[in-house]
Amino acid sequence: MAQNLYETMFVLKPTLTPEETQAKIAFIKEVITSQGGEIVAVEDWASKKLAYKVEKFDRGYYYIIYFKAEGKSLLELERIYTITEDVMKFMTLKYEKQAEVKAFNGMVEKANAKLVKKQEA
Repeated sequence: MAQNLYETMFVLKPTLTPEETQAKIAFIKEVITSQGGEIVAVEDWASKKLAYKVEKFDRGYYYIIYFKAEGKSLLELERIYTITEDVMKFMTLKYEKQAEVKAFNGMVEKANAKLVKKQEA
């Protein structure tokens, strides 16, 4: 079965400790990989101000995962997002068209380059 290209972004509650935040991120990654997905890049945007209040919070911890997976694996990911109370918002995009796939590959390269630069610092 062909794997599709996806980007998922989620926002965690700002009340989590750094350890809890990293544990939630690891859990979401595990959900993706346990469903046969392959994570190709991640972007940790850390804590940012929200455009509008969500659940009385005006800040949230943003995280983006770029991955390849079969479409049916998204059902479990979205189910986990909806039952995890520390996830305030989430969105998953599918990249299909040639221009979208090119943009996806560019974002993956950029995210991986940032990660390498961060690790070298």
